[in-house]
Amino acid sequence: MCVEALPPPSARLTRRGVLAGAAALAGTVAAAAPAVAAPADRSASGGAARGGGLVIRGGTLLDPATGEVTENAVVVIRDGTVRAAGPRGSVAVPGGADVLDAHGRWVLPGLVDAHIHLSTAAEARDAVRQGATSARSGSTSFYQDIAVRELARHSPGLAPRLTAAGVFVTPDLGETVLADPDLTPLARLKDGVRSAEALRRVVEVNVARGADVIKTRVNERAGLPEQDPLTQVYSHEQLSELVAAARRRGKGVLCHSYSEQGCHDAVTAGIRSLEHGAFVGERTLDEMLRRGTYFTPTLTAIAGLAQSTDPVLAERGRTYLPVLERAVLAAHERGVPLAAGTDSSGGTVRPIGSEVELMRAAGLPALDAIRTATTGAARLLGLERTVGRLARGFAGDAILVDGDPLADVSVLTRPVRVVRAGVAL
Repeated sequence: MCVEALPPPSARLTRRGVLAGAAALAGTVAAAAPAVAAPADRSASGGAARGGGLVIRGGTLLDPATGEVTENAVVVIRDGTVRAAGPRGSVAVPGGADVLDAHGRWVLPGLVDAHIHLSTAAEARDAVRQGATSARSGSTSFYQDIAVRELARHSPGLAPRLTAAGVFVTPDLGETVLADPDLTPLARLKDGVRSAEALRRVVEVNVARGADVIKTRVNERAGLPEQDPLTQVYSHEQLSELVAAARRRGKGVLCHSYSEQGCHDAVTAGIRSLEHGAFVGERTLDEMLRRGTYFTPTLTAIAGLAQSTDPVLAERGRTYLPVLERAVLAAHERGVPLAAGTDSSGGTVRPIGSEVELMRAAGLPALDAIRTATTGAARLLGLERTVGRLARGFAGDAILVDGDPLADVSVLTRPVRVVRAGVAL
């Protein structure tokens, strides 16, 4: 409970001012790289699109939505949008367009990382160059993700199209109370962010600062050896209060979870997606299917724990990974929607293709594993009409890979070329 009533949020800060501050924290001023990675080159090796747009020609095109494979395909992108896609001879190639030669390679839509922490411009660039042309933030400490989202809007080659979460709604905000003056009164609360009033306050400040979604937790962290990921930090009642506050503002909630009881409380409280969820049980998976709740297992992050030099974390990773793999397969077999997310943070950006690879290793067919980072993740982000396919009207984001991803999904971890908004990087 609050020990004192909280004053109302201040009107002194404008959204523009907060974005400017977040932009500085994200390092966007230092990102002097141009939006186009290279000067225009009309040779067969491809290059930056100019007024005539970009044509990706000669590759094998995969449509994740249908599973259709088109050999010797042509994709025409103009003004950042796909204008036509299909077999060569059926698609008119506009004059003056730059050409990206894709012969011998497979062409897929840009991938979606549905759980990533992007706090700097360098991390944002790394994500794009590893194939994540769209993403959803898993929160940042000082609203850097909102600045990254704005960076992507005016310089798409520098950052993925981003759904921003703002700051984490968690009992102990720590230094995050300094992210905004309207959060600082929470520092005096003896029990932290737990009361209905405090939970609403963080949601309200996030929304006021431009967050697209709300991120919270129900369990402690797996990546800190001193914490127990099965310890629950928010009750069903508290989660319900938070979800209700987010819904009143038209926002969905993603929830960091591990224990079965925590997962069940989060899902029945009405969250939009369950993150991590290693010990999610059958009753909760059935509830997720009924409600349409997404599962973002972040297998990459859990597998990474197993490689830790800390013995507690290494043992945790080795124990949790097979449990999570079984949960992923059980979710898929039931029809629970899955989305791929790496949970990259701390300056290390893992390729989203690694999550697809682990989805495949968990037992998903290759095409379904690919869908978790294309059409499935796009639906979770509300981008199903613009992201996840290379079809007319969709975003001009693509990756080129050496090899058939339906035979070996690991090729997605090594894109040989990335196209972002019609620009070959």
